Amino acid sequence: MFRTLSLSALALGAALSPATAQTEIQWWHAMGGELGQKLEAIVADYNASQSDYRVVPSFKGTYAETMTAAIAAFRAGEQPAVVQVFEVGTGTMMAAKGAIYPVYQLMTDMNEPFDPAAFLPAVVGYYTDTEGNMLSMPFNSSTPILYYNKDVFEAAGLDRETPPTTWSEVEAFSKQIMESGAAPCGFTTGWISWVQLENFSAWHNQQIGTLENGFGGLGTELTVNGPVQVKHWDNLARWQQEGIFQYGGPVGGNDAPPKFYTQECAIYMNSSASRAGVIANATDFEVGYGMLPYYDDVEGAPQNSIIGGATLWVMAGRPDAEYPAVADFFTYLSSPEVQAQWHQGTGYLPITQAAWDLSASQGYYDANPGADVSIKQMTLNPPTPNSKGLRFGSYVQIRGIIDEEFQALLAGQKTAQEALDALVARGNVLIREFEAAND
Repeated sequence: MFRTLSLSALALGAALSPATAQTEIQWWHAMGGELGQKLEAIVADYNASQSDYRVVPSFKGTYAETMTAAIAAFRAGEQPAVVQVFEVGTGTMMAAKGAIYPVYQLMTDMNEPFDPAAFLPAVVGYYTDTEGNMLSMPFNSSTPILYYNKDVFEAAGLDRETPPTTWSEVEAFSKQIMESGAAPCGFTTGWISWVQLENFSAWHNQQIGTLENGFGGLGTELTVNGPVQVKHWDNLARWQQEGIFQYGGPVGGNDAPPKFYTQECAIYMNSSASRAGVIANATDFEVGYGMLPYYDDVEGAPQNSIIGGATLWVMAGRPDAEYPAVADFFTYLSSPEVQAQWHQGTGYLPITQAAWDLSASQGYYDANPGADVSIKQMTLNPPTPNSKGLRFGSYVQIRGIIDEEFQALLAGQKTAQEALDALVARGNVLIREFEAAND
């Protein structure tokens, strides 16, 4: 599916003559604001830890803008050594002929210690090829979880320490909350595509697409119009009509967080990396945490959730001396201490078992109840072909289609079956176009 450059001479060239000056590498990323500051702090610590290499981070806009800029720069011969790409861009990066230097090959060529087994299976599985080789370096990985208002639960006569675990409980709890007057809305959600379709399917061990959700090749097709997904979207439409569910808007669902912060909706589903924002904004009530709800009549549920976030891709075609620097930086980034610090400071998952264990030994989870919900959910069961992630071409555009069809459903223009059928048909057209352009 992709072609890599032969870089066997790289390690030899680096070994023949030690660097006489500090080697600089460019890292293009998509993290602004507070997350960008935390990223830059990690880079500053790395640069201060040794004198051979210097990493220069550059913010390039949104995930989509950063990936597009990197590919355009490669075509112009001006690519950075490292670029941060979100998970749904994996298929596009793999298809960028000759543009990438796979991480597993880089680390081997540069003689850096590297053990894929050290990474959490649900994380590493998303970014490996069919032979199990890691193509990019996991960095900021998250998964959606459930947040709830403990004070509203108590006011409604519910146990403030018990979040709903099934969708039937979400419905029953929401009705009790609304009927009691504790809050006017039961639940809202960010990211309809990521939370209520992609993760919903994986959590219920339902196929998202053929060929192991696209991992098996470009000839994949979407299959998210099955009975379990149809049932859920039908329920979401009904719950919206009844006022139990309030739609948070397209793309990331930016209207959803304020509905939770202002105590309009008692339950909120979104990224585990939203934890810091939730705590900062939910100042008038105590927040509880739970795993995503599931339908208890679906065999195999709950399975495991899948990740969002991004990984670091190494671009081919840079000067030979830069690749030992990239490999050394990646070893530093994936160390337990750095990953534990990043995890605890942001809400992103610890990408390695060692970082998780270190956080536990430091007492982080004891001091921050609910901070380990995302990890427990991701590792609840070993990933199946239906639950290790997805890899489709043009998936950024397909997510736009998901939003359009969901809005048509809520507007009463289509049934759940019609909306999902249209989504699959429209999405498969884009996948076929991507296949034709990259096969």
